[in-house]
Amino acid sequence: MSSAYQECIDPKCRLRYDIRDFRLTCSKGHPLDVKYFTRPNTELEVFSVRRNHGSNIYNESGVWRFRDFINFCSIDTESYEECARYLVSLDGAEGRLSKPFKMSKVAEYVGIHKDNLFLQPEGYNPSGSFKDNGMATALTHAKLLNVKKIVCASTGNTSASAAMYASNEGIGCEVYVPRGEIAIGKLGQALQFGAQVIEVDGNFDDALAMMLNEASRSNAYVVNSVNPFRLEGQKAIVYRVLEYLDWETPDWLVYPGGALGNTSSAGKCLMELYEWGFIKKVPRLAVINAEGADTLYKLYNGIYNGIRLRWNNGSVDISLIDEYYRYMDKNNIKPRTDATAIQIGKPANLLKGLRALEFTDGVVETVSDKEMYDGMAIVGLNGFDCELASGSVPAGIKKLREQEIIKKDDVVVGILTGRQKDPNIVINYHLNPANRFAVTPKRYSKVTVK
Repeated sequence: MSSAYQECIDPKCRLRYDIRDFRLTCSKGHPLDVKYFTRPNTELEVFSVRRNHGSNIYNESGVWRFRDFINFCSIDTESYEECARYLVSLDGAEGRLSKPFKMSKVAEYVGIHKDNLFLQPEGYNPSGSFKDNGMATALTHAKLLNVKKIVCASTGNTSASAAMYASNEGIGCEVYVPRGEIAIGKLGQALQFGAQVIEVDGNFDDALAMMLNEASRSNAYVVNSVNPFRLEGQKAIVYRVLEYLDWETPDWLVYPGGALGNTSSAGKCLMELYEWGFIKKVPRLAVINAEGADTLYKLYNGIYNGIRLRWNNGSVDISLIDEYYRYMDKNNIKPRTDATAIQIGKPANLLKGLRALEFTDGVVETVSDKEMYDGMAIVGLNGFDCELASGSVPAGIKKLREQEIIKKDDVVVGILTGRQKDPNIVINYHLNPANRFAVTPKRYSKVTVK
């Protein structure tokens, strides 16, 4: 008997589906969750024990070490043979090196004591971004269904991760990318791992719409974050934070805001852990939008028309979303930011993101590209790498701290979602001495050696 099922997130609907039924929405068009019939029969100590993995790649994995919390395959989690039969892993590499780090220069920059600020670099994942957390679980579900090909739309990191995991599993992979709006390093990864790349004229929203249309016609397996099984793996980002903090919850979790898959998965993770009794306090979520891709910020804070969009226990004012999207289309408003990873105008997980914000009493802030550049640079000066979109995290924390929304003594954990894959972004920043943290190269004229 399966220990899990799929359920519509709308409280007035709650349609259920079998775990082997692949679909992106219920029959009424609402998003789905992966749900579990019972509380996991485990204790938190087991995860610490598994860190001494003894060459068991599923204990070594920063995702599958927590498999009791994401056991939709209904396996014996202590059986290596069952893990090997069902679970997809890149030799235990996903999440293995990702944990919170203290960064004193960032702490000083944002105005928080260095012992109260932690940043977790998800760029240490094998493909270089947080996407590997979710791709491990999405591909596990695909494998359960005997899928032969996966598809996705991507600004770069999803395509890199999907292609990597699909290649390792011997599964075909097709990726839709916005032409000219994807970092060259990310595009190179998709090609390197053998994905069929389809370039779409337009932005990510256009690529996603085209991919979903083609997928519905061919019944293809979609691995974007609209897939609830992918979000199950992204919960492991929060598990690793809590494990590092001895399962004491911080005051804040801070994420970049793009498609809102991370916001959604974090919210679901916290809801489950609180319901199951593994945590006693719920941290607040802060989602940081780029100014040029700030749909959530405008709708959530009532900037568009004075009405604050809320989950409202599932009674979301969908007409407000539809009205704003029509306004964008009518006025040809396109997302525009140098941080292409979060250059998304119509977040695919908007409803789940609203649910997460309601449960955590969350906030949404926005930062400029310049602020993200400085945030990226100060992380680098601490000896860590992050892409421009992740620069939104220190920039957003700084802004929320200045507004005293984040208090001086709050414990804050920010998620740096990916590493830098476009070196020109870093080089151009440091070549300009006007930038706050620029380390501009020195130049010498030719010297004659005697």
